[in-house]
Order: sequence, then C-alpha cells, then structure tokens
Amino acid sequence: MKYALALTLILTVSVATAQSPYSDIQSRRVKALSEQQIGDLEAGRGMGLALAAELNGYPGPLHVLELSQQLDLSAEQRQRLETLFAAMKSEAQPLGAQLIAQERTLDAAFAGKSITPQALKDATMAIAATQGALRETHLKYHLTTAEILTPAQTRRYAELRGYGSAAAGHQHRRH
Repeated sequence: MKYALALTLILTVSVATAQSPYSDIQSRRVKALSEQQIGDLEAGRGMGLALAAELNGYPGPLHVLELSQQLDLSAEQRQRLETLFAAMKSEAQPLGAQLIAQERTLDAAFAGKSITPQALKDATMAIAATQGALRETHLKYHLTTAEILTPAQTRRYAELRGYGSAAAGHQHRRH
C-alpha cells in the first residue's frame, strides 16, 4: 500500500512537472527562429550553412581574415578577401531578411488560423528556396576563398582551426 501510494505520488508529480520542450519559446517574435538565429540572419552570418565546404578544406572569407596574420596573407590577398566578405554579406543579408519575413508570414497564418494546405505548401516551398539560396551564397564564397589561398595557407588554416588532415589535404586551383 505504501509502495503504491509512493508510486502514485511520483507519477502525479512527474505529470504535473512535465512540460513541452517548446513551452519556453512560445513568446518568440517568430516561432521557428530564435533571437540568435534572427540576429545571425540579419547580420549575414553563416550559421553553419557552409560546413560542407569548411570541413572539407574550403575556408570561408571571414575566418581567413580573422587568421590573416597567422596565414601570412599578402596585401592583395587581404584586399580580395575583404571585398569577397563584403560581397557575401551584402548578398546574404537580404536573403536572411527574406527568410525572416517568410517565417513570420507562416507563423501569422497559423496564429490566425487562416492556413490552408495550399498556402502551407506555397509557404514552405518558398522558405526552402530561400534557405537553399542562402546556403548556396555562403558555400560559393568558400569556393572563391579557397582559390585565393595557397595550398600551404589552406593547410595552415586547417591546423589553426583544429581540423584533421582530411580538410587540409585538398589542393585548390589558383587563378
């Protein structure tokens, strides 16, 4: 009897304290995006979208610029990378703003109980297209960055970032 009572009490407390992992985020401006994600999208940051490049020996312009002294970049390389980074950011920021707006619209349709199956399909397809364009933007600038660096700089970059030999082993064409 005592055992059954204790078990009932434990189950009651467990059910009472059980919460959805989403209960703390229901007051977000855009339900599907954290404040950090919104800030990253607005700033044009990569948010891990270019990991396929980064972890396979194609450095990104920002991280290369951050390591410019250790990589012994020439003045020309530095200037090219600064230009590249500015171009990447100017391309990524509008896409980030577009993605935020699309997520906000989808959220509003659900909140207003006005979503239809066709509207859902249209909204999610548009969001996916924007996400794809944003990812492609970040990845293509990794490609261009790799062309600016020498093979030795690419290897040193991988070392400085703590990557294994797989990321450093690729030889990239230089123009």
